[in-house]
Amino acid sequence: MVQITGMTRLIAHIGWPTEPFKAPLIYNPWFEKADIDAVVVPMGATAQDYPEFFKYVFRLSNILGALVTMPHKRTTASLVDRQSRAVAIAGACNAVRLGVDGKLEGDLFDGYGFVAAMTRAGEKIKNSSALIVGAGGVGSAIAGALAEHDVGELGLYDVVPGLSEQLRDRLHTHFKNLEIKTGSNDPKGYDIIVNATPIGLAAGDPISVDVSRISPTAFVGEVVMSDTPLLTAAKARGCRIQSGLSMNYEQIPAYLNFFGLPSTDPETLQRIARV
Repeated sequence: MVQITGMTRLIAHIGWPTEPFKAPLIYNPWFEKADIDAVVVPMGATAQDYPEFFKYVFRLSNILGALVTMPHKRTTASLVDRQSRAVAIAGACNAVRLGVDGKLEGDLFDGYGFVAAMTRAGEKIKNSSALIVGAGGVGSAIAGALAEHDVGELGLYDVVPGLSEQLRDRLHTHFKNLEIKTGSNDPKGYDIIVNATPIGLAAGDPISVDVSRISPTAFVGEVVMSDTPLLTAAKARGCRIQSGLSMNYEQIPAYLNFFGLPSTDPETLQRIARV
């Protein structure tokens, strides 16, 4: 067990609801193994309370930083003083720290983690076509990371009117020649299909795309950190699949570096995690 004392530095893991959180079960075993006096603590804040709550988190004397998850990533981008390029592209932020000047610095590692997991598995991104269902914080991050890795075509879809188009416009600011389509979640013809929504988190959730129209040669990825009906159905069709847990393991070393802590590799994290 991690020994918490008055000297322990705090990393706030903020989102709503907190029940699905897996990060404390991965970070804290690493802190224990590496003798790092820090702890990740889940903090449940509703969308209504979050902006006010966020300000006070960084007034704590022992705060090291914050991990931010759904539904607060887009809001967080407007609450930090300095944004990374990934945050600017996605319009979302999932990591915050205090700079040496006391300013809040925001970064985004969801897209990095998702793409790192894909490339580790040998998946091809350059010149491929990808459909991303969900244009919120995590979907925007993955879209930006795929664009950084020279994806050939992007399809963007969200049930919220205008959200896909807003993401398209931000992407075109940085990737002017990238072909982007919006308005459809039809997976036919795409090499990569990503569910970047919370659909699949709760028992009985529907599947976000028509699996019968997915090519058996396609790669299907999730941001939900478990095997979902989408992944089960895609695997049954012969598709290669990836859960959100793989994305999470890949981005944690980047988070650790961001917070100035001793880092490690995804394999070590998976070996010692208590998930």
